[in-house]
Amino acid sequence: MSEGLNAPRLLVGLDLIEIERVERALLRHPERFRARCFTPTEVDELDRKPRPAESYAGRFAAKEAVGKALGTGVHFTWTEIEVAGRGKPTVTLHGWTADVAARKGVIAIDVSITHSRTTSAAVAIAILGPE
Repeated sequence: MSEGLNAPRLLVGLDLIEIERVERALLRHPERFRARCFTPTEVDELDRKPRPAESYAGRFAAKEAVGKALGTGVHFTWTEIEVAGRGKPTVTLHGWTADVAARKGVIAIDVSITHSRTTSAAVAIAILGPE
């Protein structure tokens, strides 16, 4: 890895969630859970997936990982972090969370999501601009 003035400055967050927990939320309070935690774009994408609970869990983990990378933890509104797209997910920030990222100098956020049979995990890397 390169060092010095040209080295990228990164903030990293990681999260892991049990798919069954998300599946229960989708069964008990489907509309409330979707509206509280996901944007309409995300809901449209995730409801089309072959295993929606797994996909919702992955996106939920990605949102938590982004919050951790930004240093806010879960002190954000879930829909302020939008994780969308097929293949490599993209992150779009809105509202207060976008303001926090801008103040920290974040120029991009990359996420990676993975699943096992029982869990979903995500890592988020916030890339900071030059000082």
